[in-house]
Amino acid sequence: MISIFSRVRAAWDLRRRNRAGRRGYRPYRDKGCNSIYNMVFCDMPQIFRAALDNKPEGDWATLLAKVPLAPALKQIADDPAQETRMRLLAFNRLRELKQPVPEKQLMGVIIEVGMEEGLDMLAAFPDGRVRYINHKEKMSVYEPVPNAWMATVRRLMQASQEVVDRIGPWPHARIAPPTTGMIRMSFLSSDGLYFGQGAIAFMENDEVAKPVIHAGVALLKLIAAADAKNE
Repeated sequence: MISIFSRVRAAWDLRRRNRAGRRGYRPYRDKGCNSIYNMVFCDMPQIFRAALDNKPEGDWATLLAKVPLAPALKQIADDPAQETRMRLLAFNRLRELKQPVPEKQLMGVIIEVGMEEGLDMLAAFPDGRVRYINHKEKMSVYEPVPNAWMATVRRLMQASQEVVDRIGPWPHARIAPPTTGMIRMSFLSSDGLYFGQGAIAFMENDEVAKPVIHAGVALLKLIAAADAKNE
């Protein structure tokens, strides 16, 4: 599986890769879906600023400062009581400042599936926060998930950590969402973005990708059942 992930990453022609720009990628027609999509990666502070009307307060002001202070960022990054996305933002900004960060500390998982009808995206974080956008642009947000779901979230994190432990980070900017028939697993770590991608049928049978996919499907089933009950 290590070689598969490596070949996938090496295959990208960096001179032709899509760039997100300041507004991020826009795989959906709905602006709200696009905003949530880009925010889950925690790599674009400007999108969080816009969501807060450019008036962040408290720790958000520290995280989103135009000129952030490394000691204050480190305090947030190292605090397990903080929301995971805030910690991830802090780690990302610390790396921008060339500050040392711990290696391979998993902070979130994003599974994207390219379909003819559009993009399915599931994002989950260790603290139980989950976002799901389906190809019909229906959005589900759990802050956090019910306690009964946490075993499934932990299963997804464990399978994902095993992948992170075996591969290296992607050294370039985030690339465009996967195309039809492709699945991408992005692992948001303290030291950067890790990811693997391949054809859905192939990755479903891969020895390392399969546990991540199965855990993601299990979480999606819980989301679907809860959404159907709430309709």
